[in-house]
Amino acid sequence: MTNRVKIPIGINIGRQTKKIVWQNITLAFVVKGIVLILGAGRLATIWEAVFADVGAALLAILNAVRIQRMRFES
Repeated sequence: MTNRVKIPIGINIGRQTKKIVWQNITLAFVVKGIVLILGAGRLATIWEAVFADVGAALLAILNAVRIQRMRFES
């Protein structure tokens, strides 16, 4: 495979990775916002906040693993 073929594939991988990173950031902020609001209203305990944080991190990791299954060809 020549360099002329690798460059577009690298750009495509970068774009897909950026898309997944923004999905993960959005997910984390949404989960933390919901737990913050529930906590302020005394509807969520510290343990629920911890589980929500760990769950959001786990979902972000699983979402990021998707990039390994994608096929990038020119």
